Amino acid sequence: MAKHPVPKKKTSKSKRDMRRSHHALVAPNLTTCKNCGSKKPQHVVCASCGYYDGRQVLNVQA
Repeated sequence: MAKHPVPKKKTSKSKRDMRRSHHALVAPNLTTCKNCGSKKPQHVVCASCGYYDGRQVLNVQA
């Protein structure tokens, strides 16, 4: 039977939590559309009006 590697010592709660300190999720950085005022991600065409950087890029059905 093959032997699998196992930890020699139990990992402490402190060490485990320090390892997981970078696992937190960050909220998306939303901005307001300059044309319609709705919330949208940065550098993305507005889904509600179709404008990007002051120009209409998409034709959105109302």
